[in-house]
Amino acid sequence: MTHSLDAHLDPDVLTDSGLLSPVRAGTPVEAAVCDRAWLQAMLDAEAALARAQARLGTVPRPAADAITRAARADRFDLRALALASRETANPVVGLVQALTRAVAAQDEGAAEYVHRGSTSQDVLDTGAMLVTARALRLLRADLVRIAGALGALALEHRDTLMAGRTLALQAVPTTFGLKAAGWRELVLDASRRIERVLDGGLPVSLGGAAGTLAGYLEYAAIDGDGEVGEEAGDYLGRLVEAFAAETGLAPSVLPWHALRTPIADVAAVLAFAAGALGKIAVDVQSLTRTEVGEVTEPSVAGRGSSSAMPHKRNPVLATLMRAAALQVPVMAAGLTQCLLSEDERSAGAWHAEWQLLRECLRLVGGAAHTAVELAEGLEVSPRRMRENLAHSGAQLVSERIAAVLAPRLGKARSKQLLSDAVTVARETGRALPEVLADDAAVGRLLSAAELAGLCDPAGYTGGAGALVDRALGLPAVPADERRAA
Repeated sequence: MTHSLDAHLDPDVLTDSGLLSPVRAGTPVEAAVCDRAWLQAMLDAEAALARAQARLGTVPRPAADAITRAARADRFDLRALALASRETANPVVGLVQALTRAVAAQDEGAAEYVHRGSTSQDVLDTGAMLVTARALRLLRADLVRIAGALGALALEHRDTLMAGRTLALQAVPTTFGLKAAGWRELVLDASRRIERVLDGGLPVSLGGAAGTLAGYLEYAAIDGDGEVGEEAGDYLGRLVEAFAAETGLAPSVLPWHALRTPIADVAAVLAFAAGALGKIAVDVQSLTRTEVGEVTEPSVAGRGSSSAMPHKRNPVLATLMRAAALQVPVMAAGLTQCLLSEDERSAGAWHAEWQLLRECLRLVGGAAHTAVELAEGLEVSPRRMRENLAHSGAQLVSERIAAVLAPRLGKARSKQLLSDAVTVARETGRALPEVLADDAAVGRLLSAAELAGLCDPAGYTGGAGALVDRALGLPAVPADERRAA
C-alpha cells in the first residue's frame, strides 16, 4: 500500500532535507544557504539599507533601528512567504509587507521607511550576495584544510614509487607525492579564485525600479528636505558606499539588475572548484579499485556498506564528491546563460538564477567538506603501488632505454627495437632486460649491470621529487644529501 503526502496539511514534509543530495546533508553550507538563511539575508539587506539611508540623514535613525530589530527571520512564516511569492514571481514583495507589519507593531512611524525607494531585485540580489559570501567563506576554509592535508601527503610520499597511468594503462613511473601535489595545486587554484571573488566581486545591488535609482533620489529629496537635488550623483555614490559598509559587501559602479557579472563570476569559480574536487574523487576511485588497492578511504564503522554484498566497503566520500562535480558545471552553465537578460530587468532569467545558485553553493560546499575528511584520512599503500609496478616491470622504462640507445643506433631503430622487445617480453613472459640482452647490438653497447640499472623503474621518475619540492615551496636538496638523510 502506498501513502500520499498532503503538502497542504503538513508543510514540514516539503522541507528539502537532503535525501537526494547526501553530499551536502548535515554540512555547514547546508544551513548557510537554506530557505531561512536566504530569508535572513534579505532581511539583512532591508535593515542595512535603512541604516545606510540613516547615515546620510534621509531616514530617521530610530526608524532604521526599529527596522533592524524587526528584521529577524524567526519572526516570519517561510511557507506563507513562499506561497505569496507565486502571486508576484519573487519572495520580496510579500516579505516587505510582512516586515512593514512587524515594524509597525513596534513603531508605526518607522514602518513608513521600510524598503524606502527600493525594489525587489535590489533586496534579493543583495541577499543573494550575502548568502554567497557566507557560503564561499565556509568553502574557502575547507579548501585550506584540504590543501594542508594534501601537502602533508605530498611531502610524506615525495619518493613513493607508483605507476603513472595514461589512457587507463600503466605508462611510466611517477610518485604518489607528485600526484598529491597536483591535487593540492588544483585546490589552491580554486581557493585563489574564490578569494578574488570575495575581494570585491560580490557587490550590493542598488538600482531601483529600472536601474536609475530614481526612487531613492525622490525619497531622499523628500526626507532630506529637498537638499539632494543638484547633488544627485554625490548622494547616490555615498548611498552605495554606505550600503556596502553596512552589509560588508562591495560597492557597485552601476546597477547590475541586467548586468549579471557577479553571478557569472560566482558560477565560474564554483564550477572550477567542483572540477578540482572531482579530479581528486575520480583518482581515488580508480586507485581504490580491488585490483589496484593503492589508496583507501578513511575507515568508519558502517560506512560504505552494500545493501546486498557484505564484503564490500564502497568509496563513499569520493562518490559523493564526484556526484557533485558532475552536477555543478551544468548548473553553472545555466547561471552563465542568465547573462542574456533582456531590457533593464528580466522576466525569467533573473528568476532562474536563484535555485541554480543555491544548488551550486551547497553542492560544492558539501563536496569540499567531504573532501576534508577524505584528504585528512586517506590511507596510502606504497606496498601495493610497488606490486602493481610488477605488472609492467621494466616495460615502464622502455622510453628511457630507447633514449639511451638513440644516439648510438638512431632514434627510429632504437624505438623499433624497443617496441619489438616489449612485444616479445609480453608474449613470452620474459623480463624485458633478458629480451634486450639477446640483441647483439644492445649487448655490445650495454653490460648486463647497466641494462638492469636502466630497467629499474625507481631510477626513472624524472623530476617528480623536485616538482613536489617546488610545489610545496621547499628548498632544493641535492640527491646525495637526500639519500643520506
